[in-house]
Amino acid sequence: MGWNAAVGVPLLLAGLVVLALIYWFGRPQRPGQGERRQQPPRERDATRIEPTLGEGFDEQGNATPEQGELDVSLGETGVAEPVGRSAPPRSSVGARPQQSIERIVTLYVAARAGDQLNGADIVVAAEKAGLQFGDMGIFHRLVLGKKADGPVFSMANMVKPGTFDMARLDAVATPGISLFMTLPGPLPALDAWEMMLPTAQRLAELLGAQVLDEDRNALGRQRIAHVRDELRAWDREQERMQIRPGR
Repeated sequence: MGWNAAVGVPLLLAGLVVLALIYWFGRPQRPGQGERRQQPPRERDATRIEPTLGEGFDEQGNATPEQGELDVSLGETGVAEPVGRSAPPRSSVGARPQQSIERIVTLYVAARAGDQLNGADIVVAAEKAGLQFGDMGIFHRLVLGKKADGPVFSMANMVKPGTFDMARLDAVATPGISLFMTLPGPLPALDAWEMMLPTAQRLAELLGAQVLDEDRNALGRQRIAHVRDELRAWDREQERMQIRPGR
């Protein structure tokens, strides 16, 4: 059979192309060649930024996972110990008796988005709401005639260290304030809540702010009812403990 150039040449060229492709795709690739470069996964930020004790704001109003108000949690002695950058002067007004804290209930009064609360307005609102400035450099609601029993609840600044500098009120600007009660207190827990809740609502009204729960969500009727149920159960448990033998 003779050589047919019209057929042989195209077949030869096609064979060379196939060999070239086999060589190209069959050779070892350098690491990462032909693959989309994968970016390292970002670590999920565990910091919560929504407006409990244990979370607050820094001096610039940025949310942080740290305590933003005065820390009144249990100290080494098992009693409430104020902790701050510098311990404010002690006062007999609102001073807590030396007893263990079993629970803290918190509400927040937070400024609207893009706004802040200033010191002078806070003080005026606190006085209108029946709060008194005193121990730990914060405000307190006291039981009439039973001031030695300690505050029903207190009000602190959400910005560290949580105190209010009454000599520099014009320089005070904060994203919010926190109201908290420590249990046990001078009143049954449910009675204390029924005093703290309307006070928070009154402060919010006076300051043009909003009331948030301990998780810094808008305080709704369902959450209010849930807190009431919890505190009612807490009071019942306290009563049972008091009537047990040996108590």
